[in-house]
Amino acid sequence: MAGPNSKAILLMIIMVSSFQLESTMAKTKHIVGDALGWTIPPGGAATYATWASKNKFTTGDSLIFNFTTGFHNVAEVPKAATNDPCTATNTLSLYPTSPVTITLTRPGTHNYICTVIGHCQLGQKLTIHVSRARATTPQTTALSPLSSIANPPDIDFGSPFPLPFSASPTLVVVVPVTFLAVALALFY
Repeated sequence: MAGPNSKAILLMIIMVSSFQLESTMAKTKHIVGDALGWTIPPGGAATYATWASKNKFTTGDSLIFNFTTGFHNVAEVPKAATNDPCTATNTLSLYPTSPVTITLTRPGTHNYICTVIGHCQLGQKLTIHVSRARATTPQTTALSPLSSIANPPDIDFGSPFPLPFSASPTLVVVVPVTFLAVALALFY
């Protein structure tokens, strides 16, 4: 039978693991084009540019491209050329089968097009800007009581409403609670 110290250590390991799991899972899944999906947009290139401007992309997030297999595809291309942003030369990746999930692993500009002839020229292209994921631990600064009242910190509460079709996994809440329940069960 395990002693009280080993149970405490086990509980600590489980808690740390659940927090680590939570920080890696709390990423956003962006469905490209929302309900429209990945297709020739009725509003031309402005459709996907507008969609991208309404979303914030960070490393670890995912793009989900929903399209009709056989009619469209997704190609990641290097920096869009000034003269012809629809050039598929030097394609970094090509995905012919829907749905496509691409995890954003590096910050910077990412360009996606449909390589079916004419589709990119009709607006089926997307450029996004990915920033580095922010640290999950808050930075602390020593403030005197008066300076913290006179100069309250800026707090970004985000959008009051979640963006449609963009969601963080519900596992962020479920997994730590499950680990805690298992840990408590070990004590009884």
